[in-house]
Amino acid sequence: MDRRSFITLLGAGASVLVLPDLNGATSMYGLIGRMRAIPGQRAALASILLEGTAAMPGCLTYVIAEDPADEDALWVTEVWDSAASHQGSLALPAVKDAIARGRPLIAGFDSRTETRPLGGHGLATA
Repeated sequence: MDRRSFITLLGAGASVLVLPDLNGATSMYGLIGRMRAIPGQRAALASILLEGTAAMPGCLTYVIAEDPADEDALWVTEVWDSAASHQGSLALPAVKDAIARGRPLIAGFDSRTETRPLGGHGLATA
């Protein structure tokens, strides 16, 4: 396939893909972060972070994962229907409680990246 045909095909495929913000809807909001628990407290911190996650309005996915290369590190991957939903979740009593109980177990944060999810397995595009 020559370059012109490839670009034409790519353009046709892109015209079928509907991104949320192109339709005037709110874009999904993503957050990926790595945190370190104080030594020996990763499991306890993960347990706190996993409690009550199903009751967060606008949360499309919330994943807590152990870092296999660091026995004290956790990765948190979140996808929300909007940044406003994520911000609003911080006022929920269950989230405030989890933050209060988890804070003493956190040694620090290594990285934090905001993303704009486009879709994928388990996520519908708007």
